[in-house]
Amino acid sequence: MSGVILSTRELPEPFDSLRGDFDVRVLGGATGELELAAEIPGVDALICLVDDAVTGTVIQAADRLRIIASYAVGVDQIDRAAAAARGIVVTNTPNVLTDATADLTLALLLSLSRRIVEGDRMVRAGGFAGWAPDLLLGRDLKGKVFGVIGPGRIGKAVARRAKAFGMTVIAFGRSPRHEGDPDDPPRVSFDELLRRSDVVSIHVPLTEDTRRLFGAETFAKMKPGSLLLNTARGPIVDEVALARALEAGTLAGAGLDVYEHEPAITPALLDDDRVVMMPHAGSATVETRREMARMVVEDVRRVLSGEKPLRPVPPEGARR
Repeated sequence: MSGVILSTRELPEPFDSLRGDFDVRVLGGATGELELAAEIPGVDALICLVDDAVTGTVIQAADRLRIIASYAVGVDQIDRAAAAARGIVVTNTPNVLTDATADLTLALLLSLSRRIVEGDRMVRAGGFAGWAPDLLLGRDLKGKVFGVIGPGRIGKAVARRAKAFGMTVIAFGRSPRHEGDPDDPPRVSFDELLRRSDVVSIHVPLTEDTRRLFGAETFAKMKPGSLLLNTARGPIVDEVALARALEAGTLAGAGLDVYEHEPAITPALLDDDRVVMMPHAGSATVETRREMARMVVEDVRRVLSGEKPLRPVPPEGARR
């Protein structure tokens, strides 16, 4: 086998195994459109991350590119229509992130409901003066309603975890419920989910339909004092509208792993103790990131050796 592989970052094992058979080049940081377009000529395979702009301009500059492998489930950073027009296959790393992302979603919820981040700051700052009846009172999860926006693989894994805490789970999504699947929650309308849920958790991909799905109008429909969790994609939530909803008391808190203009974050959210934040770390476990690298390496090897990839992503709008 031979060929040139360009990766925007160094990845975990078995990524290094590619160096024995291919010319592997690593850029070592987030890349803008023009920088990536300048590097892409002569490249046979591109490995990118969720914050790399693989635009039509980049794809037009490619003269040998055969595969764009996303080291992520999300592929909204890639112009899939432009890739399809050039016969370039796009792949991702599905399924492997499910449990890690679901675990983080519940970690954010527990942090909010039991005010763990506030407590940690208090203890470290020397503010803990002893037990008190009203010290950092949180809220029980048992008996509360947990609303899943997008009951796919991750949404159902989150639902299973929420049920273990004694929560009632409902969901809104395009797919019908699988009655034989105990982890698949009953479906309700979007407005009913907002009205009933004490916690709303987002698990849909970023599309033109979901971009800023959660804005001022949506927040106004949510149950007063509810919590919002987003471990999906940042632009699904209008951050300015979220900050205003928190200020007005419509929402009691938010747990965020992704951001509208990542890595920039709306300052009002940074200054709010009712917001718990993680740095886009939904898949950040040693085991998950290693398996993601294995999937990327496998599909790159297959395509460059003339085989079909195992995890192709169809052009946007196409059916699987």
